Order: sequence, then C-alpha cells, then structure tokens
Amino acid sequence: MKPTEIKIHKKSATLSLHYPNESFSLSAEFLRVHSPSAEVQGHGPGQSVLQVGKRLVTFKDVIPQGHYAIKIIFSDGHDSGIYSWVYLRDLCDGQDLYWQQYLEQLEAKNASRDPQFIALN
Repeated sequence: MKPTEIKIHKKSATLSLHYPNESFSLSAEFLRVHSPSAEVQGHGPGQSVLQVGKRLVTFKDVIPQGHYAIKIIFSDGHDSGIYSWVYLRDLCDGQDLYWQQYLEQLEAKNASRDPQFIALN
C-alpha cells in the first residue's frame, strides 16, 4: 500500500510515512541497515552483509521510482536500494522486531553502530 504522504526530516534523520489510519517514523540508520540492495541483502538466502557503523548516517535525497517505490541516497554514499511500497510497509510493521534482531546480530559479531574513525598521520 502506497503511503498517502512521505516526509523527510533532515534534522532528526527520520522518514515519516503516513497511511490512511496510521503513521510511522523510520530512522535513516534503520533504513540504511535494512536496505533492500544486493550490497546489503546479498544475492540469495544467507548472503546478507551486516551493516556496521551507521549510527550517524543521514538522508541526502529521496527520489520517487515510478509509482511503486522510492530510492534513498544516504550520506555514506549508499544509493542502490529501491524501497518498494510493500517493503517499506513491512519495515514499518516489523520495525521493533527487525531493530532488535539487528542489535542482536551486532552483539553476536562484537560490532558497533558507531562509525570507526581512522587516524590520519
């Protein structure tokens, strides 16, 4: 189901999706780590790549893709995910579960949401 309204909140790095009887707010970090792109999801079952260090990611742009999806360009340069209306709604409905699973995956890999800074000599 296509949202009736989509709003980008650059300051809070959230995307608001409004439907006839409810609204959802998804963070840029959440959308980035759950990108539907092959870079994140892989090319088949069990090939997904855990996204780390994305806590500070923000939106650079959101571009409509026909009448079925949006493309999100993130501040870390990731721009290959096409978020269909069906996929976005699934992320909205499963947000709490998906976020908890993501945090558990990070913990299992001893990884962090925080970006790693490389010291320059």
